[in-house]
Amino acid sequence: MQHVINGLVSGSFLALLALGLAVIFGMLGVVNFAHGSFYMLGAFGAYVLLSEFGVNFWIALAVVPLVLWLVGIAIERLAIRRLSSLDPLYNFLLTFGIALVLQDVVRREYGVQSQPYDPPFAARVDLGFVTYPAYQLFVLGVSILLCLIVWLVLTRTRIGMIVRAATERPELTGAFGIDVGRYVAPIFGFGVALAGFAGVLAAPMRAVQPLMGADLIITLFAVVVIGGLGSIAGSVVAGFGIGVLSTLGNLYVPVLSQTLVFILMAIILLWRPTGLFGREEMLT
Repeated sequence: MQHVINGLVSGSFLALLALGLAVIFGMLGVVNFAHGSFYMLGAFGAYVLLSEFGVNFWIALAVVPLVLWLVGIAIERLAIRRLSSLDPLYNFLLTFGIALVLQDVVRREYGVQSQPYDPPFAARVDLGFVTYPAYQLFVLGVSILLCLIVWLVLTRTRIGMIVRAATERPELTGAFGIDVGRYVAPIFGFGVALAGFAGVLAAPMRAVQPLMGADLIITLFAVVVIGGLGSIAGSVVAGFGIGVLSTLGNLYVPVLSQTLVFILMAIILLWRPTGLFGREEMLT
């Protein structure tokens, strides 16, 4: 049970990141390779606010995602939108270049060594079978709550339904007279903000260093493919599931721990090429 909880905590970061990536891909058709770098910027943003400005974790948790939301809007309007009429490969290469630039800028400023970031509280909670760090339970609870809030907004509000329709059927949504373009930049920024939020949460638990996003991005893409490209529910379910699978894999079959995710991805794609919750249109 302790390892299952460890897996759910690890999966919470994957779920938040995959949720943002799925929304971006579903609405824009952009494979955002820079998503891991925005996750890294979220962690470094918290570190910089604490070490250089004395800002505590809770303020960083609110400020950093907001700043990255604005950064995401700027990137979409100044760069990604200009390539939207071209082959999707161009935007993939653009986001790949953005990821390299962001990594090198942070590496130049702070080096390659991990930067320390203490948890905002060090208490432990007695779960009956183990005493568990309260901060990690906080991360798990906040991640589940945020995923639930996003789901409620997307399914219970008018704006959410428009966004969901534009994510799943952009051409049909536009045919009904809805200006899909006005939602594109804020939604891209929202996906980036989710990555930054996950980065702030990860700062007290993970090594805060320039390549922390690059180490995660390949696994993240596997999670999105398993859940189904563009599927919001699939990304969240796959994120938590892969977190548990990886943790149990490290425990029981450590020799395959680095490849279990990709073995599972291959099996699922052979059984269901669209992923667990994907749509047939994504194959075309």
